Amino acid sequence: MAEERGYDVVVIGGGGSGLAAAIAAADQGAGVIVLEKNPVLGGTTALSVGVISATRTPNQTRMGIVDSPEAHYEDMELFSKIYTSRADNDALRRVLAENLPDTVQWLSSLGVEFFGPTEESPHRKPRMHNALPGARSYIYHLQRRAKSIGVQILTNARARRLLVSDGRVVGVEFDQPGGAGTVARAARGVILTTGDYSANPDMKRELISAAVADAAPVNPNSTGDGQRMALELGAKILNGDMFHGGARFVAPAKPSWISKLPPSRWLMRLTNLALRYAPTSIVRRFVMGFLTSVLVPSHNLFGAGAILVNKVGERFADESRKTVFELAYQPDGIAYILLDGELAEKFSKAPHEISTAPGFAYAYLGDYEKNRLDLFHKGSTLEELARSMGIDSAKLAATVEKYNTSDADDAPAGPPARGQRPRLRSPPFYALGPVRNYINFTDGGLAVNERLQVLDAQDRAIPGLYAAGSAGQGGLLLKGHGHHLGWAFTSGRLAGKYVTNRAGV
Repeated sequence: MAEERGYDVVVIGGGGSGLAAAIAAADQGAGVIVLEKNPVLGGTTALSVGVISATRTPNQTRMGIVDSPEAHYEDMELFSKIYTSRADNDALRRVLAENLPDTVQWLSSLGVEFFGPTEESPHRKPRMHNALPGARSYIYHLQRRAKSIGVQILTNARARRLLVSDGRVVGVEFDQPGGAGTVARAARGVILTTGDYSANPDMKRELISAAVADAAPVNPNSTGDGQRMALELGAKILNGDMFHGGARFVAPAKPSWISKLPPSRWLMRLTNLALRYAPTSIVRRFVMGFLTSVLVPSHNLFGAGAILVNKVGERFADESRKTVFELAYQPDGIAYILLDGELAEKFSKAPHEISTAPGFAYAYLGDYEKNRLDLFHKGSTLEELARSMGIDSAKLAATVEKYNTSDADDAPAGPPARGQRPRLRSPPFYALGPVRNYINFTDGGLAVNERLQVLDAQDRAIPGLYAAGSAGQGGLLLKGHGHHLGWAFTSGRLAGKYVTNRAGV
């Protein structure tokens, strides 16, 4: 017979949204357990750069920035128009924008120190708040708070299925090492905070495509457990075909000393104070030091003429596409971005960035040369560049020659012709990489209402079941930096409040 344990609230998933939900419910007097299938807490939150976009924060006030949740709500629509034509969940977008100021202040009260805010177009005002020294600061402070108020945290506990009685979700069956079938009963409700399904090939194949199914996830533990269990009860997924992914610069072989700094409140407060008054060059060097997981090359690089070559020096795909799936099938699954001197000069200053770098907004070629030498290669000739990259110089030279001599009417076998893009012929030559194809996250979340209750196919709330974070994204479009994390913490807090039947944040 299965062992049973009783609680008011069961939270499945120990990332940012799950810990926020657990704390919010426990603060209302509920007895709460968090079930985390991995040995440690963190989820995708711990792997992110740590940015939250928000308005009316103490940081904005200190910098004299006059802003509002209403303006943020309006600007989020601008992001959506840039990236997709589909409809947003307007109600959830307003919930997010209106509650983000409180969310940031709540995180600050727990000890998270924010640097910024900095700008990101098309935001009208600087809103990007970066946690110091990175995203692990969230988990560090949330875990401390959860334990201090009596939240029980159980790791290596994989949820198997939701339990239903008289149409209401009343608990979850989960497995632990050495034992199966333990039951956690939930008197008030279960909150799903299990993340996305970027590491579930079957779900990606069914909901997106076979090509995406083969792409590596940033978080190998994002297997869509919450979506799967809720679907078994008649729930539905919205925007199941949406995902964020593509070529990303690989992380350095060793983490920087900056990433090892303890995220204590007082140390990070001193660090933040120093950064406010430090020269821009020092600030850029500091921030680049811990941006190891989200440096994504700008798509404008390829529109301006940069090309992708694999580790043997061959061009293999149409770089103009949003996601170059062929990259996953190249030798070792890696490639390099090739630029000539004219492109290098262009992407050394605004408004032509190599990548968006939360913390100071944008990174240019010089930032890589100074701070990510593991990604930076330069040669006065293509032969010299090839030696720096460790690839065949004759092959690379032939690839560039073939690209330069092709045009819109020339369609050789293999990658598309150069078309109207400029030739790569001005020395010195540069290569950035390696880059590798990753799926950052999928955006297919369970349908939820404004109280974060999971909805069935007829848009009726499933009693006793809530979802937050990526699992409960509910058709909300979260383009732009800082919105996924903002939703994780905000929706988690709200779900933790609502499961106790007490409205408000």
